[in-house]
Amino acid sequence: MKKLLIFIISVFVCSPLLAAEGKRYISLAPSTTEILFSLGLDKEIVGVSSFCNYPPQAKSKDKIGTFSQPNIEKILSLKPDYIFSTGLEQAQAVSQLKRLGLPIYVADPVNMEELIATIIEIGAITGRQVQAQQLAQKIEDKVSEISLKVKSVPADKRPKVYIEIWHDPLTTAGQGSFVNDIISIAGGVNIAFDTKRPYSIFSPEEVIKRDPDYIFLAYMGQAPQKELEKRFGWQKIKAVKNKKVYSDIDPNILLRPGPRAIEGLESVYKKLYQQ
Repeated sequence: MKKLLIFIISVFVCSPLLAAEGKRYISLAPSTTEILFSLGLDKEIVGVSSFCNYPPQAKSKDKIGTFSQPNIEKILSLKPDYIFSTGLEQAQAVSQLKRLGLPIYVADPVNMEELIATIIEIGAITGRQVQAQQLAQKIEDKVSEISLKVKSVPADKRPKVYIEIWHDPLTTAGQGSFVNDIISIAGGVNIAFDTKRPYSIFSPEEVIKRDPDYIFLAYMGQAPQKELEKRFGWQKIKAVKNKKVYSDIDPNILLRPGPRAIEGLESVYKKLYQQ
């Protein structure tokens, strides 16, 4: 990862960069909003989606629509110098904005390494390359710290993890998802590692069959242990039997590929190895 970071820094730091002062930025995604604020661009951010709820200052910015349905007219009225978005549901809006000739950056990192690259690139675009390097280094340091702690744990001794994105229908994160990388770095083995899509429906029977040691619910539940005990056949799952069911980690630091992902990483590590 360090080699990649050095390469990206050398490319962007040695290139002409946009000065942030006086620029107008719009963020269509919570993850890019968090990155922009982390780079000290509060004054330059003129619009965000209604889903952008962190940091608190984001709530006071003009809203340009929802995450999946940005309002193109509102975006145009704010006269942005640059727009930051993500992939997935925003692909159609991104295509439309590009056809209108608006400069747009699409950030869709699927792992920590790509998140670091994204931060460096956004720092280059906004003229905040120094802050971006510092933030990227902070993330890399935390990843290295956790990786070193679990390095000695054999693959067959690592706890099996099931992460539930939603309960109806049962949805999980698999290979190619950001949270899958978090689980792996934290020393766990995602039981859905072999799914064909990053996020997909998963059968309750398959969860029972794969018998996870830990279950993380990526939504806030009032009594997760009791709720899972009610599911047919789930009482015999190790995580449920041993009361290793958790819903107390903020879903945003688990699922959102932004600066706070290292908090999610550390939280998962502590659940797996320090409790």
